[in-house]
Amino acid sequence: MDKFRYRKMSTGRMGFVAEHALWDERQQAAAESVLRRLDSVDLVRVAFGDPHGLPRSKTVSAETFRTVLRNGLDFSPGPFVFDTAHAVAVDFFAAGGGIGVPELTGAGDFIVVPDPVTFTELPYTDGRVGWVIGDEYLRDGTPYPLSARGALRRLLSQAHERNFDYVVGLEVEWYLTKFAEPGTSVSDIGGFGVQGRAPRVEPVNAGYQFNADWLLDALEPVLAPLSRTLVELGLPLRTFEHESGPGQLEFTFDPLEGLAAADAMMLFRMVVKQLCARLGYHASFMALPGIAGFDPSGWHLHQSLADRTTGENLFTAADDTISLLGKHFIGGLLDNAAEASLLCVPTVNGYRRTNEQFSLSPDRVAWAEEHRGAFIRVLGAQGEQSTHVENRIGEPAANPYLYLASQLGAGLDGIERSRLPGGAAGNPHDTSIPALPGDLRAALTAFEGSELYPKILGAPLTSCLLALKHSEVRRYEEWLAKADPVEVTEVTEWEHAEYFRVF
Repeated sequence: MDKFRYRKMSTGRMGFVAEHALWDERQQAAAESVLRRLDSVDLVRVAFGDPHGLPRSKTVSAETFRTVLRNGLDFSPGPFVFDTAHAVAVDFFAAGGGIGVPELTGAGDFIVVPDPVTFTELPYTDGRVGWVIGDEYLRDGTPYPLSARGALRRLLSQAHERNFDYVVGLEVEWYLTKFAEPGTSVSDIGGFGVQGRAPRVEPVNAGYQFNADWLLDALEPVLAPLSRTLVELGLPLRTFEHESGPGQLEFTFDPLEGLAAADAMMLFRMVVKQLCARLGYHASFMALPGIAGFDPSGWHLHQSLADRTTGENLFTAADDTISLLGKHFIGGLLDNAAEASLLCVPTVNGYRRTNEQFSLSPDRVAWAEEHRGAFIRVLGAQGEQSTHVENRIGEPAANPYLYLASQLGAGLDGIERSRLPGGAAGNPHDTSIPALPGDLRAALTAFEGSELYPKILGAPLTSCLLALKHSEVRRYEEWLAKADPVEVTEVTEWEHAEYFRVF
């Protein structure tokens, strides 16, 4: 008798993918290709993005993954319950899971179905390991209402119905530091809602020589294997450079379609942190680490719409810097700027960038052509085929699915209402222009007043995000109230412990 005859019952629900027709033709073809590649790996990590944009995963054997491709894989809803310090912020044992979804009551499992298009092999692991991003579903086959990737998918489908492709270019700043001490000590360990001490690190250089070739060359022992790995993974690496701060780096990628761009961002951050750690370095996408002399990092999102049929850039104009459609898109971004702030800048620390001492970081709801101090910067010229708009407020720790959804949703809203943005700002820091939220509490208040984003994200995900972020900001405010007098204009010990390791 075949001792493995019951393996087909080991994950998810038998025949779950086929029963609910969860893959399109492209995914079905990709799944056949993945099956042929499984002999080259021993293990597969099945991952999904949590509400914070962090990858959560389970590892299965390659043979078990064959079953996962048919049945999906069971996961606990824990990642949707915890805030950034693992404090329980959502009560799934309450009726409706605490957020009005009866199926979530009691913290029952959900099912992650791999998206075979995203399957790749990790070239830096000791073993032969595959990695794939999944989509989340309830056990009856309906999309999991708390899925950020699902929310972006729905929004992209709306754009596709209008024959739009959402085109995104990633420009991401982050910090490379070197571990000062190996291993983990007792003082590093936290608990539920209490972060342990952040890793002790040393700067890799003195910084403040922007784009210096010698600073970049000195980091070649890390950057060479990292860049090779990114290329091997199929990420369209475009440039990398040394920014201003000590060990502050910027990586950019060629334009991608919206979902592929969000997936690429999640994979990029994961690979950078994991590979650097293997080399004795700590990589962090925290906006402003609590280390003396560091400069804030941003995630600038370059975006446009293209004709799905022809690939033509719909923001290009023959007689203007940007097309009328592009102006309507900008109008939507400006109208929803305050409400979107929570999705672009979701941490306490991220709002450090809006301090007036950092002139290249936006603090007003303004747009301009080729002005790096503006919230929305237009890059292009008459007839320029690469014309696009850049959101300059985002932080590197943002959830990529929610960040992109916030922008596409606002842009489509502006197009729907034919909303014009008004004149470009001569001085985007002019105090007569409405201010963007200056801290996480203000961003939460603005988001709670939004009519647009609950429609885009759905009521359950909106409620979940609010619970998680209220928990986070409440813990910060409680810490401030108990701490010895601190200068809140400086990065606090709480922030450094909260974000430096996790992000």
